[in-house]
Amino acid sequence: MYRTGTANLPLHGGKAPSWLTGRMRGLARPIADIMIDEYGTEKFIERLSDPYWFQALGCVLAYDWHSSGVTTVVTGLLKTVLTAEDHGVVVCGGKGKTSRKTPSDIQTAGEKWDFSQETIDNLVYTSRMTAKVDNTAIQAGYQLYHHAFLLTQDEKWAVIQQGLCDEECSARRYHWLSNNTVSFVEAPRNAVACNTKHAKVLNMVAQESEASRRASVDLSKEPPNKLMNLIQSTARPKNQASLQTWLPKSEDPWTQTQTTLNMPRNINWDTLSRIYEFQPSNYEELLAVKGVGPATVRGLALVAELVYGDEPSWEDPVKFSFAYGGKDGVPFPVDRKSMDESITILKKAVEDARVGEKEKLRSLQNLRRFVPTSNNA
Repeated sequence: MYRTGTANLPLHGGKAPSWLTGRMRGLARPIADIMIDEYGTEKFIERLSDPYWFQALGCVLAYDWHSSGVTTVVTGLLKTVLTAEDHGVVVCGGKGKTSRKTPSDIQTAGEKWDFSQETIDNLVYTSRMTAKVDNTAIQAGYQLYHHAFLLTQDEKWAVIQQGLCDEECSARRYHWLSNNTVSFVEAPRNAVACNTKHAKVLNMVAQESEASRRASVDLSKEPPNKLMNLIQSTARPKNQASLQTWLPKSEDPWTQTQTTLNMPRNINWDTLSRIYEFQPSNYEELLAVKGVGPATVRGLALVAELVYGDEPSWEDPVKFSFAYGGKDGVPFPVDRKSMDESITILKKAVEDARVGEKEKLRSLQNLRRFVPTSNNA
């Protein structure tokens, strides 16, 4: 599967003030109008799937430059300003409980655009699998709580989802794009740089984990009682020293709990029984089975290493922009007057362009002269 990148952000509480969200909404609508009018919906969601561009959009809208709220607020705003009728693109799902409505949102949009039920079902499956990969196949300690599925009238899609890690008080955002899709379980290695990269992260969708994925599938086809014996054989007697004792200590708290020497203690054997009965033919089918969670994935990977010597990748896929200020006063307080002026200019440009005066839209490249230089970053 083609994933465009990942970003790490600190968790921030609270919410955007109403005086700001109104302006953000007023600015987001014409920006979306302009981009879709000029480049189409496919290019629009492609830009949103770029973590850097998405972050820059949050900055232009005057939200925090480095905050978990950028993800939830910007996608929430886009969900309110984008419509199937006017834009040909919608945002399904969202934060918390709203994320569970993603399938019904996809169903509603698909029916509006006369998608076949098969297409709608495939899109719902896609939504579920992108979440499954980032929540289960990659184990860095981040639990997904936000899932936004952007869908176009041309059946193109992008995913912007975010997980949180309570231990580190940080969030990690993941971006996906439908173009260049090859597989859900073998992602490219072009993740986005960030300031938090763990030394040990089980990454079952890395290219280096191909052998481990195959071995995991083979193991899942074995009778559960045989697999249980294999897993129990990896546990050391209580009076026996562990190799962990002799390994150098790490300052990374997540590394100390996620190493190749640790076996999960809460494997769901009922799930493994269902997998055995299903007999998956590949790793995607294994991962798609209901109930397969991080413990099952990790347990199979570790036994695969023990039995077959096929070690999975333990490399964190993560690799390591304000126009009007930010709501927290960073890098400077929001300049409301300049923001209002820009909204007016953008709306007028969209209106003129739609009645044939395209040259007005071209002149937006000179927008800087309407905004004080000190407010550009």
